[in-house]
Amino acid sequence: MFPPLCQILKTLCFSPVCCSEYKGMMQTNVTAALGTIQIMVGLFNIGLAPGRTSTHSEDLGNAYWLGVVYIAAGIMSVFAGRWPSLFLVGFAVFVNIVATVFAIIGIVLYAIDLGNVSIIWMCDRNRHNADNHGDNCRYLAFFAQSLLTGMDITLIVLAVLQLCVCISFSVLALKALVNRKKEEI
Repeated sequence: MFPPLCQILKTLCFSPVCCSEYKGMMQTNVTAALGTIQIMVGLFNIGLAPGRTSTHSEDLGNAYWLGVVYIAAGIMSVFAGRWPSLFLVGFAVFVNIVATVFAIIGIVLYAIDLGNVSIIWMCDRNRHNADNHGDNCRYLAFFAQSLLTGMDITLIVLAVLQLCVCISFSVLALKALVNRKKEEI
């Protein structure tokens, strides 16, 4: 259906220059640790997402898609460390740069959510006739608000961790690619 695209992919994927594994090019243990951290951050994002989307329906599931991007970057990091070919390491660097941008976006989005956390509107006294339920509602709303604040702070810290890990992997992989090119020359 897409013959030119298939030819390009076939050339890239089956050329000995791009797909030959270079053992020792990447530090396997380091890349595995960085990739595992990225996957865990992504899983935490997805795990904490239901609490955010139930209170902010307009956020379009930010934690879900950020978690997916983080997991994809982690998987690519692990693969690039396990089977270090020029193409795979280069693609992993690209995915990690994209994940870096999304980590910055995540920090901004979670900071905006942190500034907008308010559950007290649910306890508007005009909608409730009984005053004794209003105090209980406010107590519960403040408790829920503190939980949501803690969740937003946790997600910001995780996004910062993801940012640091993506930058670390990208620097490590780019160094490995540059050293590999110097060895060929």
